[in-house]
Amino acid sequence: MAVDPVCGMAVDPQAAAHFEHDGHYFSFCSTGCRDAFAAQPQQYAPPCTG
Repeated sequence: MAVDPVCGMAVDPQAAAHFEHDGHYFSFCSTGCRDAFAAQPQQYAPPCTG
């Protein structure tokens, strides 16, 4: 299971909406959460530590 970074819901990565940001793939419970993330990824994505 993956965790939707917008709402915190557990999601099945095989059935989830997806988005790539900064070389990382994120899974979402819905296209609404995916679109919110896409609009402001810096608000939801964990900071890069590398």
